[in-house]
Amino acid sequence: MSSTKLLIPAEKLRWKCDPQTFEFETTEELPDLEDAIGQERALRSIEFGLGMQGTGFNLYISGETGTGRASTIRSILKKRTADESPPCDWLYVHNFNDHDAAVSLSLPAGMGSGFAADMKELIEAFKLDIPKALESREYENRRTEILETYQASNSEMFQELEKGCEKRGFTLQRTVSGLVVVPQKEGRNYTQEEFEGLPQKKREKLEKDGKELTERLNEVLRQVRESEKATKDALSQADRDLGMSCLGHRLDPLRQKYSEFPKVLAYLESVQEDILKNLEDFKPQPPQSQIPGLKMPRQEPTFERYEVNVLVDNREAKGAPVIFESNPTYNNLFGRIEHVMQYGGVAVTDFTMIRSGALHRANGGYLVIDAREVLTNPFVWDSLKRCVRTGEIRIEDVLEQYRFMTMVSLKPEPVPLQAKIILIGSPWIYYLLFHLDPDYRKFFKVKAEFDNRVARTPEIMRDYALFVATHCRCEKLLPFDRSGVARLLEYTSRMVEDQEKLSSQFMEIADFIREAAFWAQKDGHTIVNGDDVQRAGEEKLYRVNRIEERLQELYDDGTIMVDTDGEVIGQINGLSVISLGDHTFGRPSRITARAYTGQAGMVNVEREVKLSGPIHDKGVMILTGYLGGTFAVKRPLSLSASICFEQSYDGIEGDSASSTELYALLSALSGVPIRQGIAVTGSVNQRGIIQPIGGVNYKIEGFFAVCRSKGLTGRQGVLIPKANERNLMVHDDVVAAVSAGQFHIWSVETIEQGIEILTGMAAGTRGRNGAFPKGTLYHLVDVHLRRMAEVLQKQEERGKRKPKK
Repeated sequence: MSSTKLLIPAEKLRWKCDPQTFEFETTEELPDLEDAIGQERALRSIEFGLGMQGTGFNLYISGETGTGRASTIRSILKKRTADESPPCDWLYVHNFNDHDAAVSLSLPAGMGSGFAADMKELIEAFKLDIPKALESREYENRRTEILETYQASNSEMFQELEKGCEKRGFTLQRTVSGLVVVPQKEGRNYTQEEFEGLPQKKREKLEKDGKELTERLNEVLRQVRESEKATKDALSQADRDLGMSCLGHRLDPLRQKYSEFPKVLAYLESVQEDILKNLEDFKPQPPQSQIPGLKMPRQEPTFERYEVNVLVDNREAKGAPVIFESNPTYNNLFGRIEHVMQYGGVAVTDFTMIRSGALHRANGGYLVIDAREVLTNPFVWDSLKRCVRTGEIRIEDVLEQYRFMTMVSLKPEPVPLQAKIILIGSPWIYYLLFHLDPDYRKFFKVKAEFDNRVARTPEIMRDYALFVATHCRCEKLLPFDRSGVARLLEYTSRMVEDQEKLSSQFMEIADFIREAAFWAQKDGHTIVNGDDVQRAGEEKLYRVNRIEERLQELYDDGTIMVDTDGEVIGQINGLSVISLGDHTFGRPSRITARAYTGQAGMVNVEREVKLSGPIHDKGVMILTGYLGGTFAVKRPLSLSASICFEQSYDGIEGDSASSTELYALLSALSGVPIRQGIAVTGSVNQRGIIQPIGGVNYKIEGFFAVCRSKGLTGRQGVLIPKANERNLMVHDDVVAAVSAGQFHIWSVETIEQGIEILTGMAAGTRGRNGAFPKGTLYHLVDVHLRRMAEVLQKQEERGKRKPKK
């Protein structure tokens, strides 16, 4: 087969976008891009996930950074939520039954702040009305009447008791322990001696009368206590009647306004009862005594317990809320309870210090958070799953269980959760959660996967032009003309190394648009053309390729030995890719093979010194399978061979050099030299079929750079797999060299095709007699292997005939 038939023509080395494909002159004529570009699978998954209302149908948007995940979901939610009604407002109010708790209330959007204003107005009115009523003449007269009735009743009972005591010779006296009945003699109390000197009968009579009068005194005291209690009840009822006269005409309109909300009505009843119980708080407070030289703060009753904490206010919402939480810490996501330090280092809190989290604000709508941020913030992932599982949001002190001492804090009533949670993350995080967290599958059942590349169609190409137009318009950049957009599309095709696809790494594309606009403006252009885009690519490469240039210097001065001309037996140029994170490039390396008589088989030098990875070792072992299937049909494969990457001081991985190693080994076995002006890449299977590899453009350009530095001869080139033809998007200088006949690129499908290009000798195929034709390379290999096998056999026979001692 002629090697010219396997040459790839220059027009197939890269895809050229024809600027005439586009109908516009500049991108200023184009409208804005509305939908994502080429992400049909992801868009359908998002539509399904947002439409499903069942439990656990939350979304995980998977894809590489820069593929438009966040911007796409933002645009979709913006359109979707415009037609949805705003969710309820959420409030926290004081729990009058449990002061360590807080009651949550929900009201239609906009009514929450109205209810807070109503309560504030109500309390301010009570502060004016109740003191006036307490100071009214009617209220004072009623209290005076109740107290006078109480005093008159008590006075009458004690007067009757005193009269009874006087008739019997006793009197009432007040002691430390209270009122007692004491017998008297001639207007004074008996002494102990006088009482003991009385006759027995008279003393017994005094004791009996004293006992009866004491019982009567106890009965009077009991009646006084009952009267006192009744008086207090009467005073309380008077206060209640007064309070009701002040409260009723103000609370009734609120009850009517919020009659559809039973929980609000119950709260208003609790407020009414608490005010009636604490009417004294509304009275003017007497001035506090001051210490000379020290001004003491005035202590006044607080009415904060009647305030309303508007946790979530949706009065200005135009639709369902969409919350993008960029810092999903525990407090930012689930809310927090703040504390205030008072004098003495005491931290206090109440329901007014409850603050909302992103989940509260997204309740009734959508919450979008970054999956990596959720997993790296402590306590967030487990708490988020708990909220989805229970369907409610609890505001808790997450560090309480880790403190040495517990603190008294609030326990706010949980808020029901009705929100769609959307995680955005990489595929690695998705599979990590899927396999390691069983709960993940229950709560995030929908996966929307963004691809990093899209098929190149006329519709997609127009969408890319719309993307350029939108980006330039939003950031006030110079517009692109047809040639600029065409060159940009070629750049995106090279990003994915595919002539039939375009990159969807829109973050990197947007940066490239900015750079091209910068250089166009710097050169005084008003429109970005293809030359500006090309210069942006060159400038970007120059900023990051310092190490590549330093490595090129090592090839130029011969420190790294690579031949680009001549022929050598058992030596070939392999190609590898070096990735530095922000820059990737290819470089050639010399591979040598030596074959000799023995039974060690294939020896991989890199493997022996542990400088190769498992995939590279697999590729070397495949060579044994190919040699055995090709040359050991009728006899065993008896040889020793070593393969080595020369001047390699770092690890080697991948099987893209397996065909290269096989070519070097065949050359060593046949004694036929290999053209050093050709570099080879491609993996091979056991049948000798060349398989595709990655980084083909970097590899071609890397060897071209070395050849150009040492001088192009017209006999140099690169051998690539046939399957990689569609991946070719090489630089223009390579295309120009190929067009001029100074450089060549061949594509092969089998080892036999490749060895013929490298050596100029046909590989040959076995005839019916089982032998390879003379004058072919495989005939030479077969003869050499037969000779080595015969030498080994003679050595074995000689060893057997040697007499044993």
